[in-house]
Amino acid sequence: MSKKAVKTSAYLTEVKALSDRIVKAQQPIRILDAIKWDDSIKQAFFEGNCKKPPVVTPDYYQKRPLGFDPNEKKHEFYQIERDLMRKLGQLNPLSVIMRRICKEYLDVVRMLETRGKPTFSNISQELYGSSQDVFHVGDPTIANLGSMMEATLSQLLKLDFLIEEPKTINAKDAVAILNEKIQAVFPGDGLRAMLSDGIVADAAAGTDYIKLRADALFNMRDLRVLEVHEIWVHLGTTLNGLAQPYCTFLGKGPPSATVTQEGLAVLMEILTFSSTPNRLMRLINRVRAITLAEEGADFIDIFNFFKDKGLDNEESYTLSSRVFRGSSSDGMPFTKDLTYIKGFVLTYNFMRLAVNKGKPDRIPLLFCGKTMIEDMKVLVDLVEEGTVIAPRFLPPQFKDLMGLSSWLSFSRFMSSMNFRQLEQDYSNVL
Repeated sequence: MSKKAVKTSAYLTEVKALSDRIVKAQQPIRILDAIKWDDSIKQAFFEGNCKKPPVVTPDYYQKRPLGFDPNEKKHEFYQIERDLMRKLGQLNPLSVIMRRICKEYLDVVRMLETRGKPTFSNISQELYGSSQDVFHVGDPTIANLGSMMEATLSQLLKLDFLIEEPKTINAKDAVAILNEKIQAVFPGDGLRAMLSDGIVADAAAGTDYIKLRADALFNMRDLRVLEVHEIWVHLGTTLNGLAQPYCTFLGKGPPSATVTQEGLAVLMEILTFSSTPNRLMRLINRVRAITLAEEGADFIDIFNFFKDKGLDNEESYTLSSRVFRGSSSDGMPFTKDLTYIKGFVLTYNFMRLAVNKGKPDRIPLLFCGKTMIEDMKVLVDLVEEGTVIAPRFLPPQFKDLMGLSSWLSFSRFMSSMNFRQLEQDYSNVL
């Protein structure tokens, strides 16, 4: 492959200036903070003995300020989009990528403006997908894939020898353990784990930190999952993105980057043998819950769905509120939780095809920052010409392209076999 022409300093200066404007414009946008339900909603639900759906209306959200003026923010992104056309042109690959990111953030602002209304969920489906989406013509929907995995995982969860160890590690001790792991992987980079009272999930990654919910309990396998999922992928790609000299937008991810991010993170759990049937079932249950909500189920229906899965009232409420946050308790869902399975399928297929086409060197570029699968071909050229730098940090499994390529080439071969015929042929063995 011939070396791409090195870009002029004037061009790179223009790229960085426009990229920095996108980074600055998105800073006050906090999607999850803008749509979460406060403790008063939860308290009222439990005071009603979990029988009455939470009362969440557009007025409730109007009392939760966004932290920015939506009209001004939309105008700001529109102006950046226009300047990208004026200064980089319509067909320039970076102009195409950055204009698409501006359009995504415009959709995000419009989505947050319509919290509690049907339009909120419509835009959510555009940004994160729907359970009824397919990957290719004739393929199963995301909902179908969830049902297929649920059938297999249900069998595994019945096995006594696959029961997870008790969660006996409190959040304070877990923070100490994770901080040791962070220092081992990113010494001197200022990354840290910390306690938080304001998150719905047990853990969440920020720009340079992992937050653990103060009242959450963990076991050592949970902490291993957090290490490879949150530290290696989410913090690792943030660090790589922030190291970019010109394309600084790679340090911040719009919703479409969330699909790749969560897909990579789940794939990392699988590659390192860190995940469990129970962990995967939790992800599948989120897909099933969103599917049910898209089909008309309300909050009480979803709450009972999780209760029927053996979860207690507290966890059933938490997971149900994830489905309807930003919406109303009888509205359509917020579909972000589809990104774990959707992203896994897209990322895994990209990697298999890269190996099949003799281009496994493309795979590590997923870690250049908050990347998107659809930009990978352009990203190769950008790295070659020096506009984007190769990832500084890579998980061990992605440094060893020989091992990864071997595994993926066998995966490609095995997936071409007829599984139903295999079941029949092996029936006497199993």
